Amino acid sequence: MKYLKLIRVKHWIKNILIFLPIICARMLNSDSIVKTILGFLSFSLISSFIYIINDIKDIEKDKNHPRKKNRPLASGAVKKQTAILIAVVMLILSLSITIIINKSITNLSLYLLLSYMIINIAYSLGLKNIAIIDIVLLSSGFILRVYYGASLFDIEVSSWLFLTILNASLFLGLGKRRKELMNTKESRIVLKDYNESFLEKFQYLTLTLTIVFYSLWTIEQNIKYLYFTIPLLMIIFMKYCLFIEKNDEGDPITVLFEDKILILLCMIYGISMILFWMVF
Repeated sequence: MKYLKLIRVKHWIKNILIFLPIICARMLNSDSIVKTILGFLSFSLISSFIYIINDIKDIEKDKNHPRKKNRPLASGAVKKQTAILIAVVMLILSLSITIIINKSITNLSLYLLLSYMIINIAYSLGLKNIAIIDIVLLSSGFILRVYYGASLFDIEVSSWLFLTILNASLFLGLGKRRKELMNTKESRIVLKDYNESFLEKFQYLTLTLTIVFYSLWTIEQNIKYLYFTIPLLMIIFMKYCLFIEKNDEGDPITVLFEDKILILLCMIYGISMILFWMVF
């Protein structure tokens, strides 16, 4: 269990975005699904590599954090040397899987994977302390997931979909920072440059743009009744916003796993999307 916590398996759910391109392209056949599952595994492993590197770097600071002190490294449940070994294995496996999938060492998928790694390492090494840049870099990870999934099959990503994912990820990032600021300004250096009014203002601006761009994207698809997912998505965001306004937690994954109704709504949305693409 401690090793699962170390690699943060529950955060792998973010990588479901990798499946979005093949769903949109109506490529739900056995070959594409297997290839995307392998891509999902590759991206999940590189994500775990980043999490471990970040925890190693912040181990001393995490020991004094009320919640992070319980992480495997900060608590001493996993030794630093063991964590380094696991991180190296994760990195090698991740890169190897992507190379095998594409049958080439020079491919766009690998470049996107390496870009994700470099961006997150730069984030951990100091860019996370620069206001706005920190949120933009966090958001870039969600966009890279979509483009990585598309690159496995040379699928073109819709501009409306790009704008939807961009604004949705900015909304989540702004909301996370806002809750951190409300809880304690000492948890992150960058919080001294933010204020609650700014974060709230742009948090709900990006939410509005997410709904607008998503609506335009559903229309662009020209799929019968797909627009029915618009109110469903709005309800999901409403439930998410209600949760973070009433609780101290602002991390999207933690919120998702703590709210069973939110999980159910997301499952209904996911199943609905697949059915609309397959049936209509």
